[in-house]
Amino acid sequence: MKEVAIAILVVVIGLLAAIELGLRSLFGFGNPLIYIGDPDIGYLLAPHQRTRRFGNRIEINEYSMRGAAISQMPAPSTLRVLLIGDSIANGGWWTDQINTISSLMMGSLISATTEKYQTLEVLNASANSWGPRNELAYLQKFGNFNAEAVVLLINTDDLFATAPTALPVGRDRNYPDSKPPLALVEVWQRYLTKQKPIPEMKAVQEEAGDRVGINLEAIGKIQALTRNNNSKFLLIMTPLLREIGEPGPRDYEIKARQRLDDFTKAQQITYVDFLPIFNAAANVKALYQDHIHLNLQGNQLVSQIIKRSLLEILEVSSPKR
Repeated sequence: MKEVAIAILVVVIGLLAAIELGLRSLFGFGNPLIYIGDPDIGYLLAPHQRTRRFGNRIEINEYSMRGAAISQMPAPSTLRVLLIGDSIANGGWWTDQINTISSLMMGSLISATTEKYQTLEVLNASANSWGPRNELAYLQKFGNFNAEAVVLLINTDDLFATAPTALPVGRDRNYPDSKPPLALVEVWQRYLTKQKPIPEMKAVQEEAGDRVGINLEAIGKIQALTRNNNSKFLLIMTPLLREIGEPGPRDYEIKARQRLDDFTKAQQITYVDFLPIFNAAANVKALYQDHIHLNLQGNQLVSQIIKRSLLEILEVSSPKR
């Protein structure tokens, strides 16, 4: 009996070890991206991280950007663009490093590296669920890295974003602050247990006042910051999938969108609203990963439109081929 029990134990341990290895090598479990809290930004991705999730490579540099290490100052004759945003800009676990909007912009903007620019960099400062106030706080802390242009990428929901908070870090399973001991533990915590509510988040989510106005003010401050640093500013907004087609955006979204449109005109902000662009697409669902996030095809379309707008505001002409 003892020998049988030992044999069974060995088989169980071997099976668990095989599952653990498979979860790590095939799906990247056990090595999630971790977050750190910040009193002003709320939270950001911890610097110096590399992982692979569901086959997609993810790298976070020393400034909590999605991308490789950079220097604070760009090299001479470098066109440096800073893209800042939330999970749409970041790409998340479903997007490989080379398929993020920032990486695709690198490829599409290569035509701008002519006599004026010999090299090109597109930086990507982003994190899940950031809103304009998170993004403003990031720029206030780190600066714009001497970028010639800052591209703020928001979505419709960001007009209603709440104040930055570090409450989710280490308490919400989507914002871990440490690595799990095993891939099996991460799967258990992420998919097989119920998320514990964070009681303090209720007050954050019920933030009073004119939330749209507060976020527009943050966008205005981002514009002012970029101007003070002699950078160009470009504002991009992507819609939710349900806004496209009929019946279109909800009444409160229509009002918020109109306020944003009026604000950008008053502030002379170069603004691209992707709602009409996506409405003109033959198969708009083919652009989306889910109800809000874009897939590779969506990222490609957005990067091309951003390229066109950037070349206009930077007054750079693409060479004829």
